Amino acid sequence: MQQPNAKLATLVASRLCHDMVSPVGAIANGLELLALSGTAQDSPEMALLNESCRAARARISLFRVAFGHAEGEQMIGPPEAGRLLRDYCQGGRLSCDWRRESSAPRSEVQLALLAVLCCESALPMGGKVEIEELGAGWRITGTGPRIAHDPALWPLLAHPGKLPSLSGAQVHFPVLAALSEDRGRSIAVTAGEAAVTIEIS
Repeated sequence: MQQPNAKLATLVASRLCHDMVSPVGAIANGLELLALSGTAQDSPEMALLNESCRAARARISLFRVAFGHAEGEQMIGPPEAGRLLRDYCQGGRLSCDWRRESSAPRSEVQLALLAVLCCESALPMGGKVEIEELGAGWRITGTGPRIAHDPALWPLLAHPGKLPSLSGAQVHFPVLAALSEDRGRSIAVTAGEAAVTIEIS
């Protein structure tokens, strides 16, 4: 049974993402209609609108799986998981390589995506994140020119406890810790000068 706080957090995320999908989709449809009507698409203003809309849709899609409520038997295959990460990373300094070849329950993909976001936090100059199957769990490795390993955050993954002072940009750390603990999973973190690895078993 989920911890009340963890379940509430995922339900709130599901509601927010669900409610944002329609207006962002409407904006995208409006931009497509403008293109069909002959409105010039090569202006800086239109390029900014199109890119901002694309990025918003990509982030909402990934956050919906990473932070949303995940129960039941829904499976996510490699093509969908890879697309979520590819769209999320497009135009940025981060790239992701989804290496699992079989489908996985949404609740498992959720843990992997939260770990990806943790690795992203450790790569302020960008880099690459690789997601691999590790037995019945996951190995997520982030590599880049510089690793920012916040000593107040990363121990939380392996040893959930009292939360340190957090910002909204760091919320994936306690969410991953809470959901993993709730599902009887353990997390091991290894950090060096050029890589950080999260193993979920």
